[in-house]
Amino acid sequence: SPTRENAELELERLDEKWGKKYPVVLNSWKNNWENLSICFKYPEEIRRLIYTTNIVEGLHRQLRKVTKTKSIFPHDDSLKKMLFLAYMDIQKKWTMPLPNWSFIISQLSIMFKERLTLEI
Repeated sequence: SPTRENAELELERLDEKWGKKYPVVLNSWKNNWENLSICFKYPEEIRRLIYTTNIVEGLHRQLRKVTKTKSIFPHDDSLKKMLFLAYMDIQKKWTMPLPNWSFIISQLSIMFKERLTLEI
């Protein structure tokens, strides 16, 4: 939803449609709405980064591609080493910048000035 108010309306619509079938889920969302809706204090570009999982899913898919051919690892360190090396290769392919990154980083630097330092 683009706004918190719109999200609250959609939550009510969801409750009307599915509340009887999934009361525990809907009650949990309603009881925790203050925490769940905190993302609406951020601009839409930042919210998209928060709720989009495509980047994480893509990384997991590529790591799984490396590990699925191995049925056993002699010890945990061998798995860690393989994942580390795979990650090093995967990150070389990350060349596309995030959309609106200059706006996003400027907003984050304003909101979290004590925690985010920009090196120019």
